[in-house]
Amino acid sequence: VWIEYFRSKSSSVAQKVDRFLEEDEVYVPKIIIAELMQGSKSTKELSIIEDFFDAFHIIDQKEDSWIKAGSLSYKLKKKGKNINLFDCYIAVIAQEYGCTIFSLNRHFKDIQSLIDISLI
Repeated sequence: VWIEYFRSKSSSVAQKVDRFLEEDEVYVPKIIIAELMQGSKSTKELSIIEDFFDAFHIIDQKEDSWIKAGSLSYKLKKKGKNINLFDCYIAVIAQEYGCTIFSLNRHFKDIQSLIDISLI
């Protein structure tokens, strides 16, 4: 969602994100911040992302979040679903904080079959 948001402000996804931002309802795990920064294509894009940090609440892991993510990844792999550990981690963080995941990534549907998360 964030890549779509930063690259195409006029898209329907960007409009939804803007609405959530206006309502102060955006919570972002630190790993998403790192992914956005890593994926920056220019210094200008990186600067825009850095300036944007105050627009949302940054959330962090709890004591055993990574352990839960690893266990979730293992269970998914046993079901034939090879899903990135970071996506499992994001799902665990969302569950721990009671957040809804807004993503274009279809892996979260597979994750939802094993843990209680809500998706947009």
